[in-house]
Amino acid sequence: MVRTVMHHQTDRPRPDMPGKLFQQYLKLLQQELTEELAEQVITHVRDVLQPDQMDDEQNINAAMRDALARFIPVDPNALHEADPAGRDRPYKVALIGPTGVGKTTTIAKLAATFKLKQNLRVALLTIDTYRIAAVDQLRTYAGILQIPLHVVVTIDDMARALRDTADYDIVLIDTAGRSPRDDEKLDHLRQFIDAAAPHEVHLVLCSTCSQPVLIDTVERFSRIPTDRVIFTKLDEAVNFGVLVNVVRQVNKQISFITTGQEVPHQIEPGQSHRLAGLILGQNV
Repeated sequence: MVRTVMHHQTDRPRPDMPGKLFQQYLKLLQQELTEELAEQVITHVRDVLQPDQMDDEQNINAAMRDALARFIPVDPNALHEADPAGRDRPYKVALIGPTGVGKTTTIAKLAATFKLKQNLRVALLTIDTYRIAAVDQLRTYAGILQIPLHVVVTIDDMARALRDTADYDIVLIDTAGRSPRDDEKLDHLRQFIDAAAPHEVHLVLCSTCSQPVLIDTVERFSRIPTDRVIFTKLDEAVNFGVLVNVVRQVNKQISFITTGQEVPHQIEPGQSHRLAGLILGQNV
């Protein structure tokens, strides 16, 4: 579709879209942003720029980034920089998602971020006992960070682990990857999430997936209430507009993005201008 538009219309700007803005419009479509959202972005840019600014590449680029950022929902306090004493303790955050999206690596990065950068007392819980390697991996990270790891096999284990971590600032809960089409295992996961009663549940999605796959995953995981979305593997993604389409369609905020596998690095809170820059061609 985008190639067809470019072939037929690159040299034929729309009457209500100056030539340079039309090139930006095509760039948004190349990133697979929806036509409707692309047009809204262009309309906002056209409204804020003066006619004599329409030929200035720098002005257009800055206005495009600002306009696009307005449409990207992100969590403004993903890092929990507020005083933890001012909220319920421990503050519990669970990560769920399909297999292979990088939940365990992501939760290790979060643990390192909250302990080393936010100076919070962090504990880890894992109910991912289906993969022994995942438990061993998390145990290794916990040892390096010198934080406790509790392995949860039953609902009673969950209650016991929550009692043992009651004095911590934040408890991060890792879960086993689930096929979006395995209803029975999703229901089983829901039981553990209900028992943990986390303050936040983040659905972890891989940014290399197509929009239909991402939407289908969100819908099938909807039996477990989620608050936010984490996108992983942005360093492997081809188009970033899809990520914006998805979170807008499912009405979720982006809490974090990851850009590689290094722990504790290559994770950052979702920032609308940063994501807008990626869509417009900024390097990951």
